Amino acid sequence: MQSRLRPVIICGGSGSRLWPASRSTYPKQFISLLGDRSLLQATLSRLRGITEEKPMLVANFWHRFLIKHQLEEIGIRDFELALEIEGRNTAPAIALAAFTMRGDQGDPILLVLPSDHYIGDSVALAAAVASGIPLAEAGYLVTFGIKPERAESGYGYIKCGDPVADGGPGFSIARFIEKPDSTTAREYVRTPGYLWNSGMFMFRAGRYLEELQKFRPDIYAAVERSVALGSWDQEAFLSDGETFKESPDDSIDYAVMEKTDRAAVIPLAADWTDVGSWQAVWEVLPQDDNGNAIQGDAIVLDSADCLVQSQSRAVALLGVQDLVVVETRDAVLITSRHHAQRVKDMVQLLKSHHREEATEHRLVHRPWGTYDSLDNGPRFQVKHIVVNPGATLSLQMHHHRAEHWIVVRGTAEVTCDDKTFILSENQSTYIPLGSTHRLANPGKIPLEVIEVQSGTYLGEDDIVRFKDSYGRLSLEKVT
Repeated sequence: MQSRLRPVIICGGSGSRLWPASRSTYPKQFISLLGDRSLLQATLSRLRGITEEKPMLVANFWHRFLIKHQLEEIGIRDFELALEIEGRNTAPAIALAAFTMRGDQGDPILLVLPSDHYIGDSVALAAAVASGIPLAEAGYLVTFGIKPERAESGYGYIKCGDPVADGGPGFSIARFIEKPDSTTAREYVRTPGYLWNSGMFMFRAGRYLEELQKFRPDIYAAVERSVALGSWDQEAFLSDGETFKESPDDSIDYAVMEKTDRAAVIPLAADWTDVGSWQAVWEVLPQDDNGNAIQGDAIVLDSADCLVQSQSRAVALLGVQDLVVVETRDAVLITSRHHAQRVKDMVQLLKSHHREEATEHRLVHRPWGTYDSLDNGPRFQVKHIVVNPGATLSLQMHHHRAEHWIVVRGTAEVTCDDKTFILSENQSTYIPLGSTHRLANPGKIPLEVIEVQSGTYLGEDDIVRFKDSYGRLSLEKVT
């Protein structure tokens, strides 16, 4: 009987090359870069032609409710989460999934997919996965290599060895190759047997752990302890934060795949890209007759081969070529397409100047909804708060600020010290400095509130939580 094929979706990464649309608090896998669905939603949707088993998503704890919301949007309610307090790269992340699934769930075959890739030909992917299952059953650690479409210096490569002895379309792996220079990349395209390293894998959970224990016993031991000390909370497994952070930071390629003698690669032609830069986005998106790819409110005149993404206002291009222009609510990026790989250097520069725009969006996602900072000054800040139906903010207080709440849509349940009361549209209340308070939405539609803060310090770290529905009290102690 064929083993169960369990999808494991790796949801880490910050996508810094896709700044300002992608930032570490809301990275690229959650963004609709290439259509109506996010990259994560597209990844999960293409599983429907591969396996009916429920997926496990390995993710940062702080993205738990964001992931749950995105899965529910596309009708996926049967899933599991394996949560990390701090990302430690792909080798520990996959080990976390493997330890969590092994045992009560037998020893399933894991199909490990990044959450942020584009695959145009889902049928080809499904065929490649099906052809690789016998290799995984036989104990191989399988990866999928993309047949190069062009000389690409932004990807790592795999050099194929001999066909595997067990037959099928797989090859042994002669070596993994780091990102080459342009000249070497052109040589690889002309030479048979070189494939792009896709970062997609398939193997038995137990076989991966065996090889990890052999080559990186330090990673194995740290993750094993974190799982033994962890616990389930409904659909989510929360590893022990302190022990998980003890794991060395390493990728599956370095930790296992480059060392094992049981690795195999299956060639795949599926219109694939890792969506690793704005250049990659431009290549995938539909283009007009002049090679311009446009998303949002943009007007282009006498311009060619440009990518324009506008989120909140009109953008006009006149007489330019080969530009990337990305506009968000609080930042604008302008660069040439040929410098797209260097956007991460700009993010590092912003971080060195302690700019919040490097990591935070103006629109901030929380387990209960979102808030958008509309305006601020030395002693005030104005926010637009949206609370999802049935959601509740933490019971909290502030040392340095008071707040006015004005309901503009929906119904609010307000707790202020020893009083709890209801506010309807066009009603307001005042939360004095030092008062214990809470905001909840008891209704069936989103609650929208304009919050006016005033005080000597308005930072988000001036929050003392007493009760929280989303597990943040215990996590704040760890982080």
